[in-house]
Parts: sequence; structure tokens; C-alpha cells
Amino acid sequence: MKKLALSSFILLISFCWLACQKKEASTFQIKSFPDWEAIATKLLERSDLETGEKVILMAQSGSFNPLIFLLAKKINETGAIYLGTFSVDSSSSPSAWKTDFIKQAKGKSKEDLTHHLMQVDLGIMLPGANPLHVEYAAMQDVLKRDKGRTIHFHWSGAYELSGEMREIDSAINEHYQKVFLETDYLKLGSLQRSFEAAIRNQWITVTTPLGTNIKFTIGNRPVTKQDGDASSKRGQLRNLIDREIELPAGAIRVAPIEETVEGTIAFPNAMWNGLQVEDLVLTFLAGKVVTIKAKRGVEAVKAELETAGTAGHSFREFAMGFNPLLGIPENKPWIPYYGYGAGLVRLSLGDNSELGGNVEGGYVRWNFFTDATVRVGQEVWVEDGKLLNKGNY
Repeated sequence: MKKLALSSFILLISFCWLACQKKEASTFQIKSFPDWEAIATKLLERSDLETGEKVILMAQSGSFNPLIFLLAKKINETGAIYLGTFSVDSSSSPSAWKTDFIKQAKGKSKEDLTHHLMQVDLGIMLPGANPLHVEYAAMQDVLKRDKGRTIHFHWSGAYELSGEMREIDSAINEHYQKVFLETDYLKLGSLQRSFEAAIRNQWITVTTPLGTNIKFTIGNRPVTKQDGDASSKRGQLRNLIDREIELPAGAIRVAPIEETVEGTIAFPNAMWNGLQVEDLVLTFLAGKVVTIKAKRGVEAVKAELETAGTAGHSFREFAMGFNPLLGIPENKPWIPYYGYGAGLVRLSLGDNSELGGNVEGGYVRWNFFTDATVRVGQEVWVEDGKLLNKGNY
């Protein structure tokens, strides 16, 4: 594949989440004609519902309404119990969404709503629902109490190579549908388990042409495998992230042992604290930023990290994509679904408590790399952004 013009891009969650959600809200009107029946069937196949499990949906009323109708019908057909659908905005929603369970939740505080949701075994978060909505936040609190699981079916997260959010058009709709329906989940899970076994007792080293050279170990930290398994056993895992299942699937995520993180991350030109920064290099020792250098804008970086406190100066997370169907297309390249395609790497700063790490504080900055090389011990798993064939996928 032709070498990408941009080696990596940065998404600053803490600054752009609300703006991104507002922009994404306008993209939920699907222009093509999705196979709702196939999507609903696949969602419940991945959920593997057990008889008597209680399920709620959260969504923004709009073009996904036909999917919600089918899910409600099919949930009950499995022997599970459909509790209703929360409308996460002020727009009118179909009367069929407003079950007794939904009506009983109206007007409740977040704390009371969390208590109300404690009986839920599975929440399916559909387009338009996000943590800024009290119902969504309350369901996250349920997960934090080691109860239940959620599916994140956002149908968003498309980016230009520049890092700008991309409008979800009919081509992306069709691409996401293809990925969701055609992913070989058994092979994806097998490959991710092989990678977890490889990294458990080895140093992981990530390098890039710009100069990134950083290494770390994970010890016995949990490795979240987004392999498409949304069954009840996911609700028994120890991390919040383990119980939030992403569909489409594809990435592994882990918070390394903080004290082992050592080396440098070289960033492409990007915005920090609202200003353009060029040739930024952060050096880490024992998981903390110890030097900050840049050709231009170093004060903006220092200001952002200083405002974030300890979390801003801490390495958060290593994530790597495994799904070949979410790879960057060769023709008119763009980055699908949050960069979870095979060979893409994320090295993040900030709070990693949801991953089982020791850093708190709320700040999170995602940094995606499209041309990284990843070595596990002496074995190369990714070379120049391409996941090498390990005989599993």
C-alpha cells in the first residue's frame, strides 16, 4: 500500500467529546438502505442472551428506529426480557419505547436511576447515546458496581487521515455494515488471545519513523479483547472496559505497568491546548513525562499537561487493532471506527483506572499511529503499520 502521508493523528477526548457528539448527531440519518434484519440478528447472536436476562436500549430517535423495533421483538423471542428504550434527547420517540420500566425512570436523579438500572443485564447503546446523557452515565455506574454489560454500537468514529472527524455517508454505512456482518469473530478472538499470551511476559516495544521508541511490560494487568463477544461472561470480567463491548470489534487494550514505561513518543503536528504544535517529542521514565520538546508550541503542550495534573503527565494505554476489515482503505484512505483496524496502534496519555491501571484524574488523550512497528520481545507483530500474518487471520 502507498505510504500514508500522515503517520499518525491525535484525538483529544477531553476537549472534543461534546463537539464530536454534536457533529455525529447529524450523521445518524442513514442514506443507504441497511439490512436491519441482518444487523439485529447479528447483534443478538453476539449478545448470546440467556433466558430471563433483562435488556434495555438507549438511542436517539431517527433512522435507527427500524433496528430498535426488530431488536425489541427478537429479544423477547430469545426468552430474554425487553425492558424498553431510553430516548436520550428531547425529541419525541415512538410510544412502543415507553414501557412501564422506562416510565418509572422518568425524573429520577442519576443515583436513583442507577439503582433502577441495577436489574439490567445488558444495555445496548445505539447511535446518539453517549456518556453525557444521564441514562448512559447511570448505566456506566451499574457496570462500575460489577453488574451487567453494555454493547457500544455507535456507528461513528470515522476520521480523515488529518484527524478530522468524517461525515458518516452512505459509503461508510455500507462499509460498517459489511465489517459488522462479515468479521470472522472466532478467528479475531483467536488472534487476540495469541497476542495476549505473547505479551504477558515480554517487553513490548513500539517505534515509528518519526522517532517514537517506547517500551513497557504489562505484568498481570487485564488485557481487554474487543473480539465481538458480548455474552454474559463479559459481565464477570474485572474491568469497566471489559464490560463495554465495541461492535464493530477489533482492538486489544491494556494499561502497562506504569513503572516499566520508558522511552519517547514522537507526535505529528497537532493541536494542543488550542494551539498548533510541531515536532513534539515526549520522553517517559517510569511512566511519567520527564521532558517535553517541540520545534513550535512547546508552551501549549506544557499548559495542557499542567492543567490535567498527574494524569496529563502519565502514560495511559497501549491499544492495537486486529480487524483486517477495519484497515485503512487503499483507495481514498480514511481511518474507520476509531482506528481499530489491523496494525493501527494507540499510545495514550491520562487516566487508566477503567483499564485496571493506577492513574486517575479524568484526563485522556488518544494518539493513533498508522505506521508503527510493534515488537514483542524479539518477535515483530506489526511492521510499518501492517499486522503480520501469524497464521490466525
